[in-house]
Amino acid sequence: MDILNTLKSVLDSQAGNQQPDLMSAVLNLVGGQSGGLDGFIQQFATKGLGDIAQSWVRTGMNLPISPDQLQSVLGSDVVKGLASKLGMDNNALTSQLSTLLPQVVDKLTPDGKIPTGDIVSQGMNLLGGLFGKK
Repeated sequence: MDILNTLKSVLDSQAGNQQPDLMSAVLNLVGGQSGGLDGFIQQFATKGLGDIAQSWVRTGMNLPISPDQLQSVLGSDVVKGLASKLGMDNNALTSQLSTLLPQVVDKLTPDGKIPTGDIVSQGMNLLGGLFGKK
């Protein structure tokens, strides 16, 4: 539960009014890929940004990612769909995600490695309960 409380506090500080929806979007991005969190990290490697994403997994400092870099990894269709669902413009969404995703991945990998099991789905279920979603 410590990881989940940390994630909640990270998202609370960054997400503002849209926190439950933005939180769901972030966790869906991280865990909704084929291969889960590992698959999500691999997307960055295929776009030449593997070092950045791996820094979020490893212990130590997280390398930053720009909104444009993030959009190139996620793809414009994904960004447009999320932005529309959240009632945000694309730039505002990628700006927030470029801050949130490194923190979320970092908190999901406290030992510097990708955990086994479906930690993201578990996290989504538990975090949903923290915000009164069922």
